[in-house]
Amino acid sequence: MSAKRFKERYAKIREELQKEFSYSNVHEIPAIKKIVVNMGVGEAVADSKVIGNAVNDLTLISGQKPVITIAKKSIASYKVREGMKIGCKVTLRKDRMYDFLERLVFVALPRVKEFKGFNKKSFDGRGNFTFGIKEQIVFPEINYDKIDTIRGMDITIVTSAKSDDEAKSLLSAFDLPFMN
Repeated sequence: MSAKRFKERYAKIREELQKEFSYSNVHEIPAIKKIVVNMGVGEAVADSKVIGNAVNDLTLISGQKPVITIAKKSIASYKVREGMKIGCKVTLRKDRMYDFLERLVFVALPRVKEFKGFNKKSFDGRGNFTFGIKEQIVFPEINYDKIDTIRGMDITIVTSAKSDDEAKSLLSAFDLPFMN
């Protein structure tokens, strides 16, 4: 798939948003700035090899090599020491961002069990939208036979919208399903 289809779609979405919110300047129209995919790996405390499997999964899903996240503080109750590898994340922009969004909407989300849509309360008040996926196997790039354990991930869609209503209109136009 190519990101071209979603980029062309955004041109039409811009016109609709300009009419809906009556923007006087084209630079006021909200856009998706980036998508951040984060995979926390708590099991890495006991086995450091687990982080490599998470990095491989996230690389396949995003098409980009993730950055390994490191603990900033020691937390004794979780057996985490400062400097320990505890997860990985990737920031997608431009073509890779649109490509990931297209695969998320049309391939991965329909494969999620009992998915009825996203909650409108997942917006942060500044136009950004965050949600979680419990299993990485909803993405077709992941071979079910080669995974060591099922991991979830957090996905944050960062927009230039000033309010949650603007961001919801933008993301709904990209076919992200929301509950009523």
